[in-house]
Amino acid sequence: MKAAVGDELVIESAHEGEARRVGVIVELRNDDGSPPYVVRWLHVEQETLVFPGPDAHVMPKKQEARLTTEQ
Repeated sequence: MKAAVGDELVIESAHEGEARRVGVIVELRNDDGSPPYVVRWLHVEQETLVFPGPDAHVMPKKQEARLTTEQ
């Protein structure tokens, strides 16, 4: 997994009925874009250090902008 500042980190829910968590990557700890990441969670406006698991994926900032304009 590789990311850049401004990308979104999406963690899918492990349980049915629970919402997925979405946050913006605000800081990289490794120059190559690998985890861990400092993420500002959108639903609580809190920043945490995250070591993403297999239920997580990165949505690049450019992809997010493209999806918004396509709708």
